[in-house]
Amino acid sequence: RLVESGGGLVQPGGSLTLTCAAFGGSIGPYKIAWFRQAPGKEREYVAAVGFSKFYADSIKGRFTLARDDAQDTVTLQMVSLKPEDTGDYYCAAGRPPFGSENAAELYDYWGQGTQVTVSW
Repeated sequence: RLVESGGGLVQPGGSLTLTCAAFGGSIGPYKIAWFRQAPGKEREYVAAVGFSKFYADSIKGRFTLARDDAQDTVTLQMVSLKPEDTGDYYCAAGRPPFGSENAAELYDYWGQGTQVTVSW
């Protein structure tokens, strides 16, 4: 089971750190990805971490992944947030092949999501 936390309301230019925690299992064998879905829009890939880190162009340089296999957690540090970063953020665990980390259908386990709102 994956559980996201850390969402909230933040002003543009602000920061948030999201955490994805695994319960009842280890993240060790898996790549962990973050996806987001804005109101009225399709789900969008954000970033993924296995042995390497992968970032969508839309957030590159602003978001940073950190993986802690001992704690079975993955954090997504988000800085310089923009209103277009608003949405529900989901973490997912799976084993997509290299180069397919952005394919949501290749992830087996999903969390319930945490809401991020970037607004004045």
